[in-house]
Amino acid sequence: MKLQDLEIFIVAPPAPGWGGRYWIFPKITTDTGIVGYGECYASTVGPKAMRAVIEDVFERHMQGENPENLELMFRRVYSSGFTQRPDPTVMGAFAGLEIACWDILGKARNRPVWALLGGKMNERVRSYTYLYPRPDQDAAEFWVNPDWQAEEAARCVAEGFTAVKFDPAGPYTIRGGHNPAMSDISRSVAFCKAIREAVGDRADLLFGTHGQFSTPGAIRLGRELEPYNPLWYEEPIPPDNLLEFAEVARQVRIPLATGERLTTKTEFGMLLRAGGVKILQPALGRLGGILEAKKLSAIAEIFNAEMAPHLYAGPVEWAANVHLSVSIPNLLIAETIQKGGDFHLKLIKNTLKWEDGYILAPDAPGLGIDFDEDLARAHPYTGNCLHLQMQEAPCDYRHGNRFEGGAPAPSV
Repeated sequence: MKLQDLEIFIVAPPAPGWGGRYWIFPKITTDTGIVGYGECYASTVGPKAMRAVIEDVFERHMQGENPENLELMFRRVYSSGFTQRPDPTVMGAFAGLEIACWDILGKARNRPVWALLGGKMNERVRSYTYLYPRPDQDAAEFWVNPDWQAEEAARCVAEGFTAVKFDPAGPYTIRGGHNPAMSDISRSVAFCKAIREAVGDRADLLFGTHGQFSTPGAIRLGRELEPYNPLWYEEPIPPDNLLEFAEVARQVRIPLATGERLTTKTEFGMLLRAGGVKILQPALGRLGGILEAKKLSAIAEIFNAEMAPHLYAGPVEWAANVHLSVSIPNLLIAETIQKGGDFHLKLIKNTLKWEDGYILAPDAPGLGIDFDEDLARAHPYTGNCLHLQMQEAPCDYRHGNRFEGGAPAPSV
């Protein structure tokens, strides 16, 4: 069996667009006619350029190869162009293609992917969701309104969620780490207070940031959140200085989590050796795929660290996350978008199941999804923006900061 043909779907989810502006799904067909689907979570170049990168990686390093030879193909891509170092764009392209190979291998053996990764460790996967506005709410107001988010948190917990995430401490700027405005700290405390009062001890609070703070700024904010006992303080500093996480951890009594922007086990290895972070959040469509995530989970065990796969993308990466999560002993929790996401679930014909706060282990071969190509083709992304973008304006210390939250403006 050889990898033969490649097709790429770049899909724009309809409003409200939870999961980003677009999702990139490579489809690989073997010479025996088996089809596998993957997803690339890579947003450093525009979609046209990313399509070209995926095609180049496939044609140069994978086409004509046996899909079983994942280690060989990984090393070809990781070493491409005399690099042998993490590259988020190239490894993101490979990650989506690698996930498709696992889908093929599972289908060829008539077994779910988790069965090829060591078997079923977990019958079901604990999940969490961001707090998202309802269709009848003003989204711009929702992202900065603690009472509205507390109400949504209570509703999610009533549905079965045992953890909810929110990130009121923006802005996310291209300027690197900054000290938060005092108004950002006050809003963050108000969110934690209101949401904790709404959910009590029925759910964990996951305090999200997006790497926006300097080390002293992260410490200032983190100390103010301690009375509300969040399960984690996510990516409080930029991901380009992994050693500084240890300093934040020494000063803040909330577990640190990070990883959605890291690529390969190499970057996570530096993070673990430095100390301070015990909750890892790989995005499998950027990390390097399912096998790389399985290796990372084994490394994390040595450091007594837990895995919490990240998801702000489409349903194929979600499926990959679920198979990894089913197979590992050090799973903490896995991100989902609401109870699966309306369009996410339509795109895979409701083949993943969420029940009472958990994602159920799929039993169908491969990734266990039924990808709807007609629906994907009916929602093409035709723009040239990035999946997510950061603002250029700095933190506003005088007038306060408002930010979009989880969905980009639909006009772009």
